Amino acid sequence: MSNEIQINCFTQLIEDTYGSSEKLANHLDKGIEMLFYVEKDTFERKEIQDVVAALREIVVVLRKTDQLL
Repeated sequence: MSNEIQINCFTQLIEDTYGSSEKLANHLDKGIEMLFYVEKDTFERKEIQDVVAALREIVVVLRKTDQLL
């Protein structure tokens, strides 16, 4: 049951916020890259904020689904 709820929540999040799973994946890939290479002037502030927003939304969905169970 929890997997089905999580899948539905993530699907809705992806469609509403990013338009496609590929766009979300691109943000997350960039986040992984940032963790290895963050130095002054390497990434734009907006790029870092987009990655943080994507990660926060995933955390929110995970926490909401835990509360539903």
